[in-house]
Amino acid sequence: MPDLLTTFSFHVEFDGVDVGAYKEASGVESETEIIEYKEATKEGKMIIRKVPGAMKWADITLKKRIDNSLDLWEWRKEVEDGDIDTARRNGSIVLYDSTMTEVARWNFENGWPSKWKGADLNAGEDQVAVEEITITHEGLSRAK
Repeated sequence: MPDLLTTFSFHVEFDGVDVGAYKEASGVESETEIIEYKEATKEGKMIIRKVPGAMKWADITLKKRIDNSLDLWEWRKEVEDGDIDTARRNGSIVLYDSTMTEVARWNFENGWPSKWKGADLNAGEDQVAVEEITITHEGLSRAK
């Protein structure tokens, strides 16, 4: 029987390829804009109606320890070079339980790296060097 679900075991996939475990993922969220308009009732009383507007999704930020892979750097470079159509990727954040069984999956569509950040370096600390990528995308869904 698996342990209680924790947030420490998740992997990231781009275009169906598992690119490994990440240290942190944030921005896995969706929101519906709210449109307000005033309306008069039959009695002449003014009320404010709220209706759903457009869907919007937060940017996803991924953090992982720096290693010798240049994949994230090269992906960001495609955008810097103006090749946004090639840079767009579909991806997933996949959460596993303690037996490494997939228990949740969030898929994003047409993602591209809008920001890359290297490690904050400080010779007085012994922190793990972490790189960060921000993915802007056009849709998020929970698949499992």
